[in-house]
Order: sequence, then structure tokens, then C-alpha cells
Amino acid sequence: MQPALIAPEVIEARVILLRGEKVLLDLHLAGLYGVTTTALNQAVRRNAERFPADFMFQLTADETLALRALHVDGMKKRALAKPPMAFTEQGVAMLSGLLNSPRAVAVNIEIMRAFVRLRQMIAGHADLARKLAAIEKKYDAQFKAVFDAIRELMTPPAPKRREIGFHATLRKQRPAKSSR
Repeated sequence: MQPALIAPEVIEARVILLRGEKVLLDLHLAGLYGVTTTALNQAVRRNAERFPADFMFQLTADETLALRALHVDGMKKRALAKPPMAFTEQGVAMLSGLLNSPRAVAVNIEIMRAFVRLRQMIAGHADLARKLAAIEKKYDAQFKAVFDAIRELMTPPAPKRREIGFHATLRKQRPAKSSR
């Protein structure tokens, strides 16, 4: 097995979350593939039928400004005239059919592996969150019972109220005197 062309951490660092999707921007993909962003976008435009909206979308001006504010790599250099394109995992897979250089194939394999690792990490976190919620629910019921018992012990007993009116107090009868 040959060493990875690009470190997986480099790819994972460039994956961003936009519109609820994990995406790679065209400028990052072009850098990874070793082509210009213009060449990448031209290839995509020539094969537009391969890229439906769930595979690729163009960022709005607001999204572009937000990415600039977050200091996403390469966004400072990019002119605002053309907002970048964002490619989902399926869009990146479709790009592999357009770019047939050996480097593009090797990079695409690493990108797919990075997406799989991210999916596994998210699934691991979701599983952990479910387990935590179950434990909280279990212990919430137990702690509720304990706290209810403590509250009950802490509340002072209600003072005995005297009834209004005359009350005859009954005296205990003394034992009868014995006659001697």
C-alpha cells in the first residue's frame, strides 16, 4: 500500500458544514487535485447534468461573507464576484469521473476515506449522546425519589390547631381505694 498523497487531517480540516451538509469548497478541491479553481469549475459546468442540487450548490453572498469572517482557508483571497461552489460527498464522488489524472484518483480516494471517518465520528458521538440521555433519565427518576424524600423530611410538621370553644379535660380515673 502506498502512503497517502495528502494527510487525512488536511482533508478533514477543509470539510465544512453548510446548509446541514458536510461539503468541500471548489477552491479547496482544486488545491487538493492540483488544478486551478477555474479549470475545476469549467469541468463541472460542461457536465452540469451530473451535479444536481444535492451534489453541489453555489454559496450565497451571505454564506461567502460568513466564511470570510470565520477565516476559512482561501476565502480572503477569493473575489466576491463569484461565490464558491460547495460539493457534498456525492458531488466529490461525481468529480472523480471528470478528473482522470492519477493524482485526482488518489486524492479522491483519500477524500472519500475522510468523509467516511467523519461519518463514523458523528455516529460515535450520536451513540454516546443516546447512552448519556438514557443514564440521565434513569438517574433522574432515582434522584427525584431521593429529593422528594429529603423535602418531605425537611418540611416542618404542621402546628396542631386548637379547636375553638370549651373542652372538658378528662382526668384519668384513679384506682379505687382498697378498704383495709
